[in-house]
Amino acid sequence: MVTHGRPGATARLTAAQFDALYRRLASVTSWAAGERGALVALTPGRVRAAAGEVRTGRTVTLAAPVETSPGPDSPEPARHEMRSWGEQGTAGGLQFARDSFAMNVHGDTDSHLDALCHVIYDGTLHGGVAASSVTPAGATALSVDSLRDGIVGRGVLLDIPRLRGVPWLEPGDHVTAGDLVAAEEAQHVRVTEGDLLFVRVGHRRRRAELGAWKTSDARAGLHPTALEFLAERRVCVLGSDGNNDTAPSSTEGVGFPVHVLGIHAMGLHLLDYLQFEDLAPLCAAQGRWSFLCAIAPLRLPAATGSPVNPIAVL
Repeated sequence: MVTHGRPGATARLTAAQFDALYRRLASVTSWAAGERGALVALTPGRVRAAAGEVRTGRTVTLAAPVETSPGPDSPEPARHEMRSWGEQGTAGGLQFARDSFAMNVHGDTDSHLDALCHVIYDGTLHGGVAASSVTPAGATALSVDSLRDGIVGRGVLLDIPRLRGVPWLEPGDHVTAGDLVAAEEAQHVRVTEGDLLFVRVGHRRRRAELGAWKTSDARAGLHPTALEFLAERRVCVLGSDGNNDTAPSSTEGVGFPVHVLGIHAMGLHLLDYLQFEDLAPLCAAQGRWSFLCAIAPLRLPAATGSPVNPIAVL
C-alpha cells in the first residue's frame, strides 16, 4: 500500500533505500515480467472500454515539433535534409519533393518512447534478460518492435502545476505520490489498472516562455517513491512533458532512478518530452481528464525507442 505525503517523500535516497524500493516494486509488479512488460494489463476488454471515453471526437497531439536547431537542451538536434525541391528543375511533367531525417531518439527535446531494452541495470534488461542481447546491430530482445501493433488505451492526464496553482514546476522539483493522489481528487478522476498515465510538470510551457536551458542539469520530474502509486494502480505506460526523471538525481549513485524503476523493475514503457499544452486546456474546459489515447511507434525492429506522436481522442 502506498503511503502518501509521508515525511521525507522528496528526500534524497541512499543507495540502500533505492535498492529496497527497487526490490519492492519489482516484487509487486512481477506480473509484468514478459516481453510486453506492464502492457499485459492493457487487455482487449480494457481497449474496448477505453473507446467509450470518446465524447466529441476531437483529436489532440501530445507530441512536440521535432527540433532541428541546436540549443542548450539539444546539442545533437535532428537533421532534416531536402533531397529534391521545386526550384531544382524547370522542366514540365512529374517531379517529387524528397527529404530525409536522422535523429538521436533519446535526446532531451523530441517526444519519444523508451522500449524495455533501453535501460541496462546491474548487467541485465527488464525481466532478467541479458544485457548482451543489445548488440552493435541493435536489440535482439525487448525492442520497440514488440509494440508493432501500437498502444491504444485509456489515457489520464494529471496536471501538477494546475494542482499547485503555478504555470510550471521549477527545475529540480519533484512530483510525489501524494501529488498524484491530490491531482486525482482535484480533477475528479481516478487512475485504474491498464491506464496510460500522463503527468504534466509544465516543462514545455516553461521552455516556451523562458527559453531552453540545459535540462540534463536541472529539470522537474517524478520522485522515485511516486512509482509506488503506479505499481499500486497497475499503470501500464508513463509519460511526461519532461524526462520523467528529476535532475539533479534524487538517488545516490543512480542518475535516472525513475527510468530504472519504471522500465527495468516494473516493465513500463516510458514516453519522454511530450507536450500537454494543447490537451490540458481542453480537459479543463470539458471537466474531464481521461480520454482514448493511441500511440504508434515506428516499426524499427531492433531499436531501443522511437519518436512518437501520441493522439488523444476526446
